Amino acid sequence: MLLFPILKCCQHGVPRELSLGSRAQFCCGFFVILILGNFWFLAVLYLVWLYLDWETPCAGGRRSQWVRSWTVWKYFREYFPIQLIKTSDLNPNHNYLFGFHPHGVLVAGAFGNFCTGPSFKNLFPGLTPYLHIMPIWFSCPFFREYIMSAGMVSASKESVSYVLNNEGGGHASIIVIGGAEESLNAHPGSLTLNVLNRKGFIKMALKHGAHLVPVFSFGENELFKQVANPKGSWLRNVQEKLQKIMGFALPLFHARGVFQYSFGLIPFRQPIHTVVGSPIPVKRNLNPTTEEIEQLHAVYLQELRKLFEEHKGNYGIPEHKTLIFE
Repeated sequence: MLLFPILKCCQHGVPRELSLGSRAQFCCGFFVILILGNFWFLAVLYLVWLYLDWETPCAGGRRSQWVRSWTVWKYFREYFPIQLIKTSDLNPNHNYLFGFHPHGVLVAGAFGNFCTGPSFKNLFPGLTPYLHIMPIWFSCPFFREYIMSAGMVSASKESVSYVLNNEGGGHASIIVIGGAEESLNAHPGSLTLNVLNRKGFIKMALKHGAHLVPVFSFGENELFKQVANPKGSWLRNVQEKLQKIMGFALPLFHARGVFQYSFGLIPFRQPIHTVVGSPIPVKRNLNPTTEEIEQLHAVYLQELRKLFEEHKGNYGIPEHKTLIFE
């Protein structure tokens, strides 16, 4: 997962966007200052803590309702605004795996709906959401505590298994299926999803008997403009090579400024409607065959397309436009 809206500040009523990367850089810089300064012993104590606490992001994390309820998140959600739409009841006696689409540049809808505020709890009582992100973010000193407090956990297999193994049900793993690669397609109006070869989440759902729930976030790709990078172009080739090396993509995006609307890094004020679809029942199968995985994957894609077609008219998408699976 590439960039993420972790903290929004309001200046003259306009939220200022800070990415996962910039926040992580700040925390790492602060840690270096501790090591090189007179407070090196604090850095040593934290390293001991880090060693002892290393597996926590793969074991459900350490959420803080206080952090998730900060007033700043209210301004963040209202800026776009962000809204969570329910289409079906979800029985809290089951565990669920939510497939979130599309990635966009910053995955603002996933963060706003599943890591902040009361919307999810009010719409789906009895369920606890866990947003899975790239494991690399949890190796950053101090920053890891911050993102875990918001309810984020590692996207490793061990982490997803931990969440979905809850015997009494009531857990919801949220995975951004398209991943970093899909962020390179996050142009306004784009409906291309990197999902055809993404089948690991299907296998996880089968192994744990977690019901699959397609989620489509309308407006996610409208927050930024991106430098043209069609497949085969030199820019796209460089971006894909860097992604393979670093593990995350680097889309060249821009939007608006604080006092002008022509250029800047503040996202455009476009509504985001995150629609949660109906659950796809999944029977537990500890050793699913390739054929069984393919079959459930096809059903998931069918339900995802159905969800999009049923709701696209409500959010300004022309009738002739449809999802493109890659």
